[in-house]
Amino acid sequence: MELKKRPLIISLVLSTFLAAVEGTIVILATPTIVKDLSGFAMISLVFSVYLLAAAISTPIYGKLADLFGRKKVLSAGIMIFLTGSFLCGLSQNMLMLIAFRGLQGLGAGSIFTVSYTIIGDVFATEERPAIQGALSLVWGIASLAGPFLGGFIIDVLSWHWIFFINIPFGIVSVLLLQTALQESFQKRRPSIDYGGTVVLSLAVILFMSIFLFNQDGGSWFTWRTVLTLTATLLLLMAFYRIERTAPEPIVPFEIFTKTSVIVNLISFLVFAVLMGYDVYIPLYLQNVLGYRPTLAGLAMIPMSVSWLMVSLLLGRLLTQYGPKAVTLGANIVVLISVALLLTLKVDSPIVLVLIYGFIIGLGFGGVSNTLTIIIQDSVDYGRRGSAVAANSLLRTLGQTIGISIFGSVFNHGITRYFERLGMEGVNPASLYQSTSPYGTLPAEKIQLALTSSLHGLFIGFVVICFLAVLLSLLMPAVLHQDVFEPGGSS
Repeated sequence: MELKKRPLIISLVLSTFLAAVEGTIVILATPTIVKDLSGFAMISLVFSVYLLAAAISTPIYGKLADLFGRKKVLSAGIMIFLTGSFLCGLSQNMLMLIAFRGLQGLGAGSIFTVSYTIIGDVFATEERPAIQGALSLVWGIASLAGPFLGGFIIDVLSWHWIFFINIPFGIVSVLLLQTALQESFQKRRPSIDYGGTVVLSLAVILFMSIFLFNQDGGSWFTWRTVLTLTATLLLLMAFYRIERTAPEPIVPFEIFTKTSVIVNLISFLVFAVLMGYDVYIPLYLQNVLGYRPTLAGLAMIPMSVSWLMVSLLLGRLLTQYGPKAVTLGANIVVLISVALLLTLKVDSPIVLVLIYGFIIGLGFGGVSNTLTIIIQDSVDYGRRGSAVAANSLLRTLGQTIGISIFGSVFNHGITRYFERLGMEGVNPASLYQSTSPYGTLPAEKIQLALTSSLHGLFIGFVVICFLAVLLSLLMPAVLHQDVFEPGGSS
């Protein structure tokens, strides 16, 4: 790898770390923040608004990167993120904090999308897996460093500084990006697709609201859900009509080939399972096996390590076996690894979780990076930003929809377990409290209920991963002619 590219890599790693560590730090600091601002009733909106804003802005940034260049758009996104961070730190009430978290999310949408677009532009195909693996590793490091860093900042300074700390790192990232990324971009007067932008944003807001605001596991079959889905479909139909006639559509439909549609569907499914694994394996480690949060976090390291390992080997594997074979093989590894989760019991040794995590990291690392490379090389430079943004949006939707549905399945599993024991009316939200109809529940029964519910969830993971394997079989054997040749389409 050329020495002159290293400042660019550092810039991308710094910006990715900002977005990644922000989530873990805010999760840790939220109890302190809501206590200080008297906002326990609005705690979920601190995360929902951020995620929603990031999802809405993703396709917009993708198109803007195609129109105005990657450097300008990513720099603008980072500055928006930093502005939101600074204002979050100044918040005096929950409404201010939630509004500024939305501004943060708008900036994060650029980081999630344009970073991977730049990788597709600058780096050769054989280099990309390692770079993308490094960015993926950043997320793993952020999940471990976030709690330690957040706890230290809150104890020594105050919760306000968990937002202020982003600013110097973000500025360094922008400065490195400005000097390291050289773009030969043809200036032209673009036609902005305002109508498509507004209609798509409204459709995404409505659709995601179904899942973002049903985190308590309530019924999905309500009139509100039906009306929201109907309105979403109508907006999408209107969006299609607008995009067919727009001079510069925000989502060019030419990017949706058979291959890209399959890749996006696999991404949706796989990232839903990844989100479920990241949320519920720590819960198993802490609430079933009884390990402290710090040790539970350390137990997730093997997945990050194997993810990086497979990323370093992926360029050679892609060149030797081709993208379809690697995608299929990686999905099969993920399927096997989630099936192994069904062997976890109340008294399973932690070494099993470490081994399973290592295996699942091999699969997730392989499929995630391969799908990203396929999307990057499926279109030319002028549409790459839009293609990567569409894939990022599908991944975000998969995570959001997946974790909401998994939450409902998990809660329902706990209720069913106690019903089988003849204990009606046990509320999953108050397992550890004495407010249930049966008083304080025995710890052993709670562990068994959680394990039973997790097994039901893991069966769902297996079904989803099996669908991803089937979709992998439908991928064309030969993709874009430039893909996986040395130097690719970079």
